[in-house]
Formats: sequence, C-alpha cells, structure tokens
Amino acid sequence: MERSVDDAQHPLDQNASQGQLLQSWLALRIRVRMSVILEFTIGSDEFSLGAVLSGVPGMHLEIERIVPTGGEVLPFVWVTGNTHEAFEESVRNSPIVTELLALDKVGDSGLYRIQWEEPQRDLVHGIAESEAVILEAEGNENWLFRLRFNDHDALSQFHNYCTDQDITIHIERTYTLRERVGQRRQFGLSQDQREALVLALRRGYFATPSEANLSELASELGISRQALSTRIRRGNEKILQTVLLSSVTDFG
Repeated sequence: MERSVDDAQHPLDQNASQGQLLQSWLALRIRVRMSVILEFTIGSDEFSLGAVLSGVPGMHLEIERIVPTGGEVLPFVWVTGNTHEAFEESVRNSPIVTELLALDKVGDSGLYRIQWEEPQRDLVHGIAESEAVILEAEGNENWLFRLRFNDHDALSQFHNYCTDQDITIHIERTYTLRERVGQRRQFGLSQDQREALVLALRRGYFATPSEANLSELASELGISRQALSTRIRRGNEKILQTVLLSSVTDFG
C-alpha cells in the first residue's frame, strides 16, 4: 500500500531539513516506475535563466517549454507587461544570450525564444539531464516550478544534482499522478493564480454587475492589469479543464 507525503514526513523531527524530508519520502515509496511531480520555488538569482529574465520589474514571466537542440537548450518564454522594449534590451545585453527572437504578440503578452550559452552546471541543465518535463514555471524575482519526472529515481537524481551544485530550491510538495486524482480540489493552480482568483471572488469581480475592476485588483496585488488578467484567465482555464474535462465520456 502506497503512503502519502504526509505519512512519510510524520516520523521525522519537525526540524528536519527539506532534503531529509524528500529523501525520507523517496525511501518510503514502493519502487515501481511511475511519474512523479515536484513543485518548488526558487529565487531568480539561483539560476542563470532567472537572472537573465528578471532584470525588469513588473513583468510576469512564464517558461512555456525547453527544447534541447544539439547539446543546447532553447527556452520559450511568455512575457506579460507594459515594458517589452526594456525587457528585450535587458535580455539582449546579457553576456550569455546570443539571440532573442520575438515569435508572437497577443495584447501585452509576447512569446520569445532565447538562444544562450547555458552554464553546464545550472538548474536548467539539471532539469534537462534528469529528463524532467516542465509543466509550469513562472515568476520574476521568485519563481514557481512544477516538474514531472519519469520515476522516483529521476527525481532523486535531480534533487542530488541541486544539492551538489548548491542550488537552493524550496520544496512545496511532491506527489504522483495517482495522488493527484485525490487532490483535484487544488485544480493544479499556481500560488499566484489561486491568489488572484480568491481576491477577485472576494472583491466581487465575478458578480453581475461587477463590483471591482481589473485595475483595482491589480493595484492591490502590486502587478500590472494584464498580468492579473492572464492569471485569472489561465486559472479559470485550469479549473474548467478539471471540472468539465475530467471525464470526456460524460459528454458522449
């Protein structure tokens, strides 16, 4: 019988480090091959791509995917905000960026591809080396990552890599896709998306007529109107996907 993350943590002293908690959790899992999800936060100064992207305050950044090509890693990044020219100049001035290509623009959001000289012992290299899939990665000064690993061995490899390279990550939670079924109430929302939706609901944004507008809510959160709109839209999309598409057979 498989034990939950909480069950794994219970026998440990409350002062145990996050690394000890993760290692204990891994040791208690049944060693079968199943994908596992890791959610963690990390400061932009802890990895090179974060430092490159986070040079302009007020912009919301979301890594869409990372594609290994001939030994190089090419990130694709959605950038939302009102200072795209400053963002592009900041990224192009980075000594490790060789090319920044704007692929698409939708309102205040733009999709960019970055070609760069990736440090060989960096967070992104560790993600690629452990063959993890980035399900979500967003932030600016602080980032939230959600990665899917092929199995627990790959997760352990990534954790050991971060420890060896002195990359500080703050583990939020670790779970399998089986456990995710029992956690559907979370809807896979990021902390920022959940915060935006809760604030909008409490302030009456979804009421008819609306009792609050995006500009007021964005000001309360200290972000741009477009960044808030993106969080609410993507958060709603995740909730609707979970609620309406959890069993497509229900709709014939």
